[in-house]
Amino acid sequence: MSGLNVNSPRPIDIRLHQASRLLEIKFDNNTECMLSCEFLRVYSPSAEVRGHGAGQETLQIGKENVNITAIEPVGNYAVRLVFSDSHDTGLYSWDYLYHLGENYEAMWQDYIAKLEMAGHKRKDMK
Repeated sequence: MSGLNVNSPRPIDIRLHQASRLLEIKFDNNTECMLSCEFLRVYSPSAEVRGHGAGQETLQIGKENVNITAIEPVGNYAVRLVFSDSHDTGLYSWDYLYHLGENYEAMWQDYIAKLEMAGHKRKDMK
């Protein structure tokens, strides 16, 4: 998911809503999405989260209250999101952000199921 497809939609507006911990992204194909900071953090494209191959992913726990503290452009193809827990190594390509937006519900349910299988319960948001 890290490669950039020339036909993929590109963000035309990215806005962080810190109070609600949501990142709003509008794409040039008239689609938009709202992704929670927790969701973006647990699906970080970094090696720390994803590992270096299939099956090496690390389940992220306790990220309910994480927020984004900075959004840094990387060329014309990605952003680096800096999180309040100091995580800042994932580069979110336009393709990956679009993928996250298109698959949010299924990916979120998958994350919740993995937490439950690991015996973890999400804490109430503060």
